[in-house]
Order: sequence, then structure tokens, then C-alpha cells
Amino acid sequence: MSALADTPLPNTPQTRQEAERLDQLPPVKPSSGVRVDHSGRKEQGKASYYGPGFANRKMANGQPMNPNNNSAASKTLPLGSVAKVTNLENGKTATVKVEDRGPFVDGRTVDVTPKVAQDLDLKKQGVAPVEVKPVTVPQPDGSVKLGAGAAGASPEELRQAAEMTRPPVRR
Repeated sequence: MSALADTPLPNTPQTRQEAERLDQLPPVKPSSGVRVDHSGRKEQGKASYYGPGFANRKMANGQPMNPNNNSAASKTLPLGSVAKVTNLENGKTATVKVEDRGPFVDGRTVDVTPKVAQDLDLKKQGVAPVEVKPVTVPQPDGSVKLGAGAAGASPEELRQAAEMTRPPVRR
């Protein structure tokens, strides 16, 4: 049994109220370098996607990158976070799990798999302005916190996100 299985779902009136508060805060701008943020605040910046050469390469979580999964790389969200990524040019949204670190290009907030890039309709231009709203964020103590993306999520979406979120890997 995993540590997450022992962690209750964070869907209480208090955690929902905190998610609403986080959603009302202005977005965090992209940072240079890795700075893990467990707060659950939304971010704005640019998204790009993994090129074909990254298929099956080992990601920061130790798993091979599968171009057909809903995976993402973030410099700030903890590994295992689940987030909603919205293309600000067309309003299309995809839910991703943060499994890698990056992108290491200034102004970029997230790298997504080719499948997610297709879902967001950003494959043609390669880069698009996005908003990244964490739904669930693993905490250093093994608990799971609701983020700004949980504010508009259904109970079923929260349950699925919590199941996908795993406690941070100690390195």
C-alpha cells in the first residue's frame, strides 16, 4: 500500500476555499532555474512540447517519456503534481501529470508531450502562451494539497487527480 493510499482526499470545504483563494491570486511568472513551489498557485508563461528525440528518454521521475501520455515538465511544480494547462490563444485545456523537469528556456513554463500539444492545438506553432493551474500538489510531508486548478474541478476530477498524484521522490 502506498503512502498516498493512506492520505485522505483533500476535498473538504476548507481545502476547496483555499483552492478558490489560490485561483484568485495573480499568476506566478516563469522563473529561470528550478525552484519547486508547493503552494498550488497558477502560473502563466509559454508552453512548448517534447520533440521526437525525447521519446523513451528517462524523465526526472525515472520513467521513459511516452509521447502518447498526458505528461509534462515543469521547473516549479513538484513531480507528481496534476495540473490543467490552458492554451490562452484558443481556450483549449488538457490535464497533465508533472513527471519531468524543464523547460530550460527563459519564459517557458511547461513542456508537454506531443499528445498534449495536439490536444492544446499548439503543435503547428510549437510554442503558445498558457496558464498552468495545479489541481493536486504533493507536499514534502507526503500529503496532497489542492491547488488553484481544483477551484473549478468536479469531485470526480479531484478524485482522479489525487489518485494520479504521488508523494515527492526523495533524491
